[in-house]
Amino acid sequence: MAEWHNSIVDVPGIRVGHAQDEAALTGCTVILCEKGAVGGVDQRGGAPGTRETDLLRPMHLVERAHAVLLAGGSAFGLDAATGVMRYLEERGIGYETGAARVPIVPAAILFDLAIGRADIRPDAAMGYQACLNASASPPAEGNAGAGMGATVGKILGMPQAMKSGLGSASLEIVPGLVVGAIVVVNALGDVVDPESGHILAGVRSPQLGSLKIGEPGFFADTLTVMKALLGDGGSYAPLGGNTTIGVVATNAQLNKEQVNEVAQMAQDGLARTFRPVHTLLDGDTVFALATGELPADINLVGAFAAEVMARSVIRAVRAAISVAGLPGLGG
Repeated sequence: MAEWHNSIVDVPGIRVGHAQDEAALTGCTVILCEKGAVGGVDQRGGAPGTRETDLLRPMHLVERAHAVLLAGGSAFGLDAATGVMRYLEERGIGYETGAARVPIVPAAILFDLAIGRADIRPDAAMGYQACLNASASPPAEGNAGAGMGATVGKILGMPQAMKSGLGSASLEIVPGLVVGAIVVVNALGDVVDPESGHILAGVRSPQLGSLKIGEPGFFADTLTVMKALLGDGGSYAPLGGNTTIGVVATNAQLNKEQVNEVAQMAQDGLARTFRPVHTLLDGDTVFALATGELPADINLVGAFAAEVMARSVIRAVRAAISVAGLPGLGG
């Protein structure tokens, strides 16, 4: 095993690259697997923005993906996948059709238009740059790539939200067998410590005074707010700007059905760390990639996929830096 990074790049054959506009608070992140990896996806929640997800499901012809793109910019950000395709095509990478090699680049986007600038979004040029920046070194976390405009705790609107970001983690389950994850945390609800159940980042109380993050009364608690707003038939402002998107990767030998199961099980990592999770106002999407180096039990891989996804979520909020008036745990 090469040097350990506690990141998705610990999976052999996986590289990650970011590109971003720091002034506009938006960006994209590409997860490259240029030799191809069996792909799967699990999408939950009612507000997704995705590309090339149908072909990842069982009973469809194409089995391998060559990259996955995670991007800000809402539906506009899907354009960044075009740049990833161009990068791969220039290198002769893609699904052989007989007429041309077509790179398979599934993608998912998050809504970050309410922070920074709404008129600047990830585009093909930014997707291409993310590929140029890709490496096997551990990717930057927090306010980086697709995590530039990520936020959490938006039940009372952006003024009471907190800054979130991107995080990654990995585990060597048995010698040589690795599972890693990368996730951009952009949830309606709160992020909680799965061990203590305490809120780490989320909706802030409108009456903060001089309270510091984590002190009693600092967090309003999304579930409590929802019950107060909706329990008596009330309503809240439209809040469709929430989507957590991520990738779990492994060097296990898995078929398409098994990889889709890993994506499903990895969603449990979100369930452990978000409160609430998978609402109609979230579009939570998790991709899975298997590079096929080592035989492995699907249940073992899936169980630890959920574990690394949960760890990645916690790293994402802990690394996020305060910006645009929204506090982050990273300072």
